[in-house]
Amino acid sequence: MKTWDVIIIGGGIIGLSLSVKLRKKGASVLVVERGEAGREASYAAGGMLVDCGVETPAALQPLATASAHLYPAFAHELEMESGFNVDLRDQGTILFLSSEHIRHPGLRAAALYPPDLGELEPAMVRLAPDQEFRLRERGFNPKQFSDHFSATHPVFYLKERSVDPRALAAAALQAAKRRGVDISSGDEVTAVNISNGCVAGVITKKTSFPAAKVVNCAGAWSGQIAPYAFPTRPVKGQMLCLLSPSRGLLQHVIRSPEVYLIPRSDGRIVVGTTLEEVGFDKRTEVDTIQRLHRGAIALVPELKNAKILEDWAGLRPGTPDALPILGATATPGYYVATGHFRDGILLAPITARVMAQVIGGKSPDYNLDAFSPARFSP
Repeated sequence: MKTWDVIIIGGGIIGLSLSVKLRKKGASVLVVERGEAGREASYAAGGMLVDCGVETPAALQPLATASAHLYPAFAHELEMESGFNVDLRDQGTILFLSSEHIRHPGLRAAALYPPDLGELEPAMVRLAPDQEFRLRERGFNPKQFSDHFSATHPVFYLKERSVDPRALAAAALQAAKRRGVDISSGDEVTAVNISNGCVAGVITKKTSFPAAKVVNCAGAWSGQIAPYAFPTRPVKGQMLCLLSPSRGLLQHVIRSPEVYLIPRSDGRIVVGTTLEEVGFDKRTEVDTIQRLHRGAIALVPELKNAKILEDWAGLRPGTPDALPILGATATPGYYVATGHFRDGILLAPITARVMAQVIGGKSPDYNLDAFSPARFSP
């Protein structure tokens, strides 16, 4: 019976990136995915590589910043090994902040004034009080947006990147296969096999696989795998994708308190999102999708002529303290890398790096104490 050095539970971007990193270090690796690799949270993500202290927990900021710096090389390597274009864009982000965030010490950005905003994104509407009729003519309530987009509201520019998560996950999967990572799809892991107090592999609904080391990268499903009930939970996010009426209509990511818009190089624009505590429910709701659509048009009026290509919902892996769970468990040979919530795409490069170090018995480049699985022990 074939055996592996490491089995990774979960074939999302975290698990796939780690599998590539471990193969580069010479380990034999099996990825076991309950469904289809790269088709859960990674497939549903927007792909904003948010490295802004306003939205990132302080404990996570060092990893977020390090991962953002790693991204160009990370994306380039996956593209070279897979032959896929992951659409890494560096035009930056236009950020509208709510008033309580304006003086946040973590904001590293340059303020924008109306003429600058007009130069960056001519298609955007920035409402002054005497411009409210423009929204009314389009059937919108200007009060919904005036607090955020009035002429006196601060706007910021961030030097952030974005990536196409679906292309990224597909590239990571192809790179893993080309490096010799074995992939088992459509087979759910139910438990980590423990023998004499140490890891011996995994047990699935169909079979079992032997290995001396196992890494739980199962995202929102991580807590359902015995013997540890990690407190991960699904946090639903609904989104839609528009086909821009003109290829260059939007260049920058736009983030507002109502919606965000993420342009792709092929003319698609992703619109998101919601944060819903509704369990393992991936259904979309017409009213929610319509609200997101209206929010997109309010920011960029020409999007009223855009075709809706699709809508979907994904399940982010949340944790009680909004921090990922990274490191070794109390069982020798059992590791966990999950709970990345909204930052799984961003944190993939640094997670692969530090977890490969931990699994290899080395001290990680960054202190992982804040993310230890032990913080949730009884």
